Amino acid sequence: MRKLYFLTTLFFTGFTLFAQTNDEQILKEIYKSSLTNSQCYTWLDYLSNSIGARLSGSANAEKAVQYTKAQLETLGFDRVYLQEVMVPKWVRGQKETAYILDNKTKINIPVCALGSSIATPKGGITAEVIEVNGIKELEALGEKIKGKIVFFNRPMEQENIETFKSYGSCVDQRFAGAKEASKYGAVATIVRSMNLRLDDFPHTGNQSYGDIPKSQYIPAAAISTNGAELLSKSLKNNPNLKFYLKQSCQQMEDVLSYNVIGEIKGSEHPENIMVVGGHLDSWDLADGSHDDGAGIVQSMEVMNIFKNIGYKPKNTLRVVLFMNEENGGRGGKKYEELAKTNNESHIFALESDSGGFSPRGFSIESDDANFAKILSWKNLFEPYLIHSFVKGHSGSDIEPLTSKVVVKAGLKPDSQRYFDYHHAANDKFDAINKRELELGAATMAALMYLIDQNGIVKTELN
Repeated sequence: MRKLYFLTTLFFTGFTLFAQTNDEQILKEIYKSSLTNSQCYTWLDYLSNSIGARLSGSANAEKAVQYTKAQLETLGFDRVYLQEVMVPKWVRGQKETAYILDNKTKINIPVCALGSSIATPKGGITAEVIEVNGIKELEALGEKIKGKIVFFNRPMEQENIETFKSYGSCVDQRFAGAKEASKYGAVATIVRSMNLRLDDFPHTGNQSYGDIPKSQYIPAAAISTNGAELLSKSLKNNPNLKFYLKQSCQQMEDVLSYNVIGEIKGSEHPENIMVVGGHLDSWDLADGSHDDGAGIVQSMEVMNIFKNIGYKPKNTLRVVLFMNEENGGRGGKKYEELAKTNNESHIFALESDSGGFSPRGFSIESDDANFAKILSWKNLFEPYLIHSFVKGHSGSDIEPLTSKVVVKAGLKPDSQRYFDYHHAANDKFDAINKRELELGAATMAALMYLIDQNGIVKTELN
């Protein structure tokens, strides 16, 4: 009996070593293909420099839909199609103006309206400023806020190595600051940009008025981190100074747009669907090369890699380019709605929406069994300096997916420079490193391959 156990153990150990050796070779082919024969950098060049900013509902967003659909059609999918989704259309209008009025001195401040904000009156708003270190301080100030501009100046925390943790700890003042300040009679809000360095780029991003009446909506804008430092210092010297803000943004009626989808049927398990994707829309201040042009072209490159190395997935593979992540998330919601309607079974979803920097690992949403399974492949990734496998948020567009057996993952690039560019006018193609972009695409393809080959542990996760 002991001898039989030994032989059985030896057999399975040998089989595992053989499988890992084969996997090592496939991963080498994947990385070689991406680093020597990829198209992702060329795709991104066109998306960024020939199309440009792609805010939902804009003409450029429609151009991006048509361009990426045409490129997917060259990659050997069984089907490439558009999935209709109604999206919000918000227009920034004329360039915003802001300045500090300190006695007779006027100091210009870099500013941009936050997404979904209303405009100021045509002549702008001039009012005294009250500085707070986050939403929690509003209640204590109460009546002191009435008639003033609330200045949210809580910075991103410098001590966190995980910069997304710093972002998460203060982004509520951008998203909900106007809604909360309006309850106390504020006439507008300005927020310190979500940025870890000091510079002159204001960073936009969406904000929401929630369920307050439209009559209580107030303008909301972001100022650069240098502008925030200057305003805070000026307020200490003169608490009675005034601030001027003018913006002309407008919320229009919803318009029709699309998720772009390429699908190749699985050779063994076509009923099981694996998704890889990012979001096709960007903010309007720049071409969104990091957020999320990089994720779009990396997702497309996964299929290009498989085509180049002759790999045919066992499960059905979908590349999904989601629309409207930035100011509504409707693309991801519509995809899930139709997946439910069609009774589809998703087993895996991978998203890239953290920039095109050097890949470091994955953030994984799964039960313990599937996390352990993915973690067992860590040694396969270590030669490519991929070392971080953690449980955590995978991505906003795949978040709505609710298949009972789905495992989700988000690519984790090095994030130290990401918030220098996030939602700002410098998020342009020249901020992208070709090799880092290609390494990210290869890392995504490698995980897709391993999941496709080995499957998932099918326990109900929800």
